[in-house]
Amino acid sequence: MARSAEINRITSESSISLKLNLDGSGESNIDTSVPFLDHMLTAFSKHSLIDLEIKATGDTDIDIHHTTEDCGIALGEGLLQALGDKAGISRFGEASVPLDEALARSVVDISGRPFLVHSGEPAGFEHHLIGGHFTGSMVRHVFEAITLNARITAHITVIAGRDPHHIAEAEFKSFARAMRQAVAMDDRVKGIPSTKGSL
Repeated sequence: MARSAEINRITSESSISLKLNLDGSGESNIDTSVPFLDHMLTAFSKHSLIDLEIKATGDTDIDIHHTTEDCGIALGEGLLQALGDKAGISRFGEASVPLDEALARSVVDISGRPFLVHSGEPAGFEHHLIGGHFTGSMVRHVFEAITLNARITAHITVIAGRDPHHIAEAEFKSFARAMRQAVAMDDRVKGIPSTKGSL
């Protein structure tokens, strides 16, 4: 059974069309109209091995906030849909990823309980314009949107870093690698990997 999803999210602020395949090879076609978000989601796809297509338009003439948030929501919804009943998955994933001076660590649990613990970004990061248009505060906001809508628990920690681009990219790549482990099928797992019988 294919572990794939297709999400179409249309609001007065944005229009998002998303397709993903958990059992892919990291192929992507991303056009969100927010260049740095395209870069981060392309990296997420490449390092999670989740095939990902996103086409998004929105009121970026006002701010990138709405389109960026809605892409995170759609990605979370797509992950939840593709995971189905979660039978046979590894469930947990953990990865530390460096990018030059930056180092980020992500730990995820496909738990059915949405929770994000996000820490370690240096003071002032949230105000920095990455690429001249993407506010650093949006990094956390994207992870909030993904985790809440995918119903996963994620702990994302910046351990070191100075350059905002490197910090953000290390965060997305570590999250991708952790998700790659967590969504992977494990032949030794019989049914739902929970003593409760559901996730």
